[in-house]
Formats: sequence, C-alpha cells, structure tokens
Amino acid sequence: MARILCIDYGGKRTGLAVTDPLQIIATGLTTVDTKDLHAFIKNYLLTEAIELILIGAPLSLDNTPTHATPLVKAAIGQLKRTFPAIPIQTVDERYTSKMAVRAMVDMGMKKKDRQNKKMVDEIAATIMLQEYLANR
Repeated sequence: MARILCIDYGGKRTGLAVTDPLQIIATGLTTVDTKDLHAFIKNYLLTEAIELILIGAPLSLDNTPTHATPLVKAAIGQLKRTFPAIPIQTVDERYTSKMAVRAMVDMGMKKKDRQNKKMVDEIAATIMLQEYLANR
C-alpha cells in the first residue's frame, strides 16, 4: 500500500505529513520552502510511493474563501500538472495551526521552540492528515 501525503501550503513555507505504508498513522515529515515543494516531492517519490495528496483548503468559518484560497488553488493546479498520476484532494484546514500550537504547549515545548513556524506548519499538516484518516 502506498502512503498519503498531506500539505499545509503557505506562501513562504509548506508543512508536510505522511502516513505509514498501511495508512494508519500520520507523521510529520518536514517543512520546506514553498518554492522547493515540487523538487522535494519529486525526490521523495524516488524512494516512497504516494497514492493520494491532500492539501489544506483555507476557508473562513462561513465556508467562504480566504486571502490564501487563490494561492492554494494555483498550487493544486501546479501539483496536478507536475504529478498527473497522483489524485489530489482538499481537506479542511481551519484551526489546524491553532491546534498545532496547542499541541506544542501540551507537549511541554518551551515558548521559544513554539515560535518555530516550521514546526507549526509540519504539525498542522499532521493534524489534517490524522483527521482525514479518522474520518474516512
């Protein structure tokens, strides 16, 4: 069975999480500069199979688009062109960054460490992926 890759897409940084091969557990993979996302995925595919890419859809509480929605839509188009054989699906990303910071507090991370936005993005992607696994 192949893995599922989840993307918390951002203008500067993008958090990534991935399942185990049996698609039971979501694990944070890394955070990459957004400009390097496609190269990272291409390199990752050299060693691991991905059967689905999930990407967080930025929506407001009333389900209307946010300022980041056009960025994510453009990213989805680029991903579809670069990786046409891998299906892409959106998932709700509302509150995942806040949940990531809360998880960091609950883990006992120091305030200085919690300010690492790369870690927040990676944890947010992991939360999205774990929620997807729990709800499918």
